[in-house]
Amino acid sequence: MSRKFTKINESFDCINCGKKVPPSSSTCRNHCPFCLHSLHVDEFPGDRANPCKGLLVPVGYEQSAKKGLVILFLCQSCGAKVRNKALLDDQFQSDDYDAILALTPRA
Repeated sequence: MSRKFTKINESFDCINCGKKVPPSSSTCRNHCPFCLHSLHVDEFPGDRANPCKGLLVPVGYEQSAKKGLVILFLCQSCGAKVRNKALLDDQFQSDDYDAILALTPRA
């Protein structure tokens, strides 16, 4: 694991939809698996050092050769663009695949 990675894998209440989000079974959860929203809290994964603390809204997705499906976020406070790996096979609570597909741009 990278020195810039702090492992924090705990449950939380989603600030956007209010649902109780369980920890991940395989990695650190950093967004709501139901509505896909997150908070802009990290400079490096798990450090909670970002002073912004804004709402990260899912705006798209992409396929990464290294990480698989990745959700793209836009911070509503500072405008930063953030990427987080989708959790599609988590034994406790996988990300809502239909919600991810709904992020596909409409022609």
